[in-house]
Amino acid sequence: MNTDDTNSRAYTATPPATEAPQLNLVDLQNLRAVVDVAARRGAFGAAEMASVGAVFTKLDSFLNANLPADQSQTPAAQ
Repeated sequence: MNTDDTNSRAYTATPPATEAPQLNLVDLQNLRAVVDVAARRGAFGAAEMASVGAVFTKLDSFLNANLPADQSQTPAAQ
């Protein structure tokens, strides 16, 4: 009997290469809108509002600096 049985070998198949996830400015605009809607609907507790607001402000500033002027409006201003 052959001790090199192929059924008992451990296969180390290389998984197919996957593309790294990417974000673009449109994705970030959508995220800004989601956070804005969630805040207006009361999805965040009082203790969380400061950190949510800080992240929203940072995201908003980034988008305003990197989008053309006609696309950089915050959701509240639209």
